[in-house]
Parts: sequence; structure tokens; C-alpha cells
Amino acid sequence: MATQAFEEIAETLEFLEDWEDRYRHVIELGKAMPPLDDAFKVPAYKVDGCASQVWLRPRLEGGRFDFEGDSDAMIVRGLIAILHALYSGVAVAEVNGIDATAELGRLGLNDHLSAQRSNGLRAMVERIRKTAAQTST
Repeated sequence: MATQAFEEIAETLEFLEDWEDRYRHVIELGKAMPPLDDAFKVPAYKVDGCASQVWLRPRLEGGRFDFEGDSDAMIVRGLIAILHALYSGVAVAEVNGIDATAELGRLGLNDHLSAQRSNGLRAMVERIRKTAAQTST
């Protein structure tokens, strides 16, 4: 069950037939994200398992999950934006019910990301799921 924001991304990527156009759109999503304040670029928010530097700072607002994120790689910032669209605003208890692999698979990312980027994406999803599980208990 994806959010409306994620569905809009999926529709846009489906409309873009050329993978290079899709890739550019993912980068544009990352550019549109507000940067994470440098004060939060600390080991506690750093995601291990990513080739790039990645930070995810979770926020809970009214029982809903949200996070801020950043990376030193533009494509990874775009992936963070996609994950933000997938998870932002979802009830904390429902975060782990989202099949991120299937949802991201709909975007065709699996076929076009390097092994390192795919591993990093999985690490980000795992961090989000772990954080949600810890906050819902």
C-alpha cells in the first residue's frame, strides 16, 4: 500500500520510457529535497552499507513516521526522496507492512542500479524498518 506521493513518482517514471530520463528524474527528486542540517550528519544517523555517505534522521509526528535524509551522491539523494515518498506520513505501526522490495520493483530500479546502490537502498529500507519497529514498541 503506497502513499499518493509514491504513486505519483511511479506514474511519472512509467511515463518516461527512456531509462536515462528516469535516472534524471530520480536525480531531480533528490535536488528538490531540503538538505539535512550538518548538525545531524553524525554517526547516529549514518546508514552503514552504503557506498555513498547517507544519513537518515527519523521524526515521529502524531504517530506517523517521517524522516529527513541526505547523501553526498545525487542519485542516492533521489533514492532517499523516493523512500521519503514511500514512508512519510505512514502510521509507525504500518511501516513494516510496506513491501518496499515490491514497491521499488514497480519503478524498475532493480534492473538499473549498480550492486552497491542496490545494497545501499536495502540498507536504507532496513534502517527505516528498524527505527519504526523500535518506536512502535
